[in-house]
Amino acid sequence: MENQLFQLKFTSKQLERQSKKSEQNEKAQKLKLKKAIEQGNMDGARIYAQNAIREKNQSLNYLRLASRIDAVASRVETAIRMKSVTGSMANIVKSMEKSMRSMDLEKITHVMDQFERQFEDLDVQSVYVENAMNQTTTLSTPADQVDLLISQVADEHGLNVGMQMGAVPSEKVQQVETDELTERLNRLKQKN
Repeated sequence: MENQLFQLKFTSKQLERQSKKSEQNEKAQKLKLKKAIEQGNMDGARIYAQNAIREKNQSLNYLRLASRIDAVASRVETAIRMKSVTGSMANIVKSMEKSMRSMDLEKITHVMDQFERQFEDLDVQSVYVENAMNQTTTLSTPADQVDLLISQVADEHGLNVGMQMGAVPSEKVQQVETDELTERLNRLKQKN
């Protein structure tokens, strides 16, 4: 239990570090955004704004997860101090020993084979989800948040982006592109 408590606390600290790293990455993306605006590169500015928003969201998610893990660690620590878990753990170990003795090699082999198949299925699903996420990353960041961040960074640094913002694709153009992609997907589904 103490080892688990250590692992929980260690994981929580790692998540807090990752959150700080994401905050630093967000600041770096905002600086790149500022430079892109200064150079008149609105496409680059839009990309840097999306990255900054994504890093900010990632930072918040890391903090939420660290908080949840801290809560679990507190509960485990309380259980250790109360020593009420010790008796039940001893009973569990004894029953596990009995179970291990009664298991035959064929059953263990079957379980391990099944585990490996499920693990391979999980890998395939993970790759599919990762590809889908990579394809929809730009669609997941709301255009109004990106435009707002570009405007905020421009205002903070006294930059003018009013005319250049018009050159950036509007939501309607993005909607048309999304509709075209959806239509292509539907045609592909109909072929199959």
